[in-house]
Amino acid sequence: MGTDPPRPLRILVVDDHLMFADSLVRLLQLETDFDVLEPCVNATEALQLLETSLPDLALVDFNLPDSDGVQLTRDLLARAPEMRVIMLTGLSDELVMLRAIEAGASGFLTKDRAATDLTDSLRLVARGDPLITPEVFARVLARLPRHRTPPVSALSDREREVLQLMAEGLTTRAMAEHLFLSVNTVRNYSQAVLTKLGAHSKLEAVALAVRSGIIDPPSS
Repeated sequence: MGTDPPRPLRILVVDDHLMFADSLVRLLQLETDFDVLEPCVNATEALQLLETSLPDLALVDFNLPDSDGVQLTRDLLARAPEMRVIMLTGLSDELVMLRAIEAGASGFLTKDRAATDLTDSLRLVARGDPLITPEVFARVLARLPRHRTPPVSALSDREREVLQLMAEGLTTRAMAEHLFLSVNTVRNYSQAVLTKLGAHSKLEAVALAVRSGIIDPPSS
């Protein structure tokens, strides 16, 4: 018996600029492995949509009429912890990015990304990898205060090693090559790290670890 083809990636766009949202939806609908939902124009609509459909990935504009992207990220993940959230923004404010990461965002996209770059980025995040350059991530993490309050569930030496590689911006495949492990094994270690730290994304896990003193921030 053959295996069933993978289910298309279900994507939600939340943006109150209807022309941009519609254009983005039409672009994503060209991909056969994407199932794009009707766009939402505000946070209220996005949260109501979760009552009938569960996206795998949400593209969330930072500026919304009834909320902001950071709060919506927090609200979406509270209701659907397995979802990945990417912040759509033209901002380069590192404090805003830090807030989004601590809310559980998996990455950031500017609205002028080329079509191929955009679709590949969504697939990257769907696989569990973050969407941020190591240089920007290092600058954002440098703004974190340190509290030295490690989580209750201690990390193993290997999990700590994987966490440090996350902080350096390595993808799952790159970590596997660095550690001479299989991709699936690294995914298992990564998931264990997220579970123990109570994080929704690798970015959030690293931020929590830096804040609590488990690892040092990478140099920019």
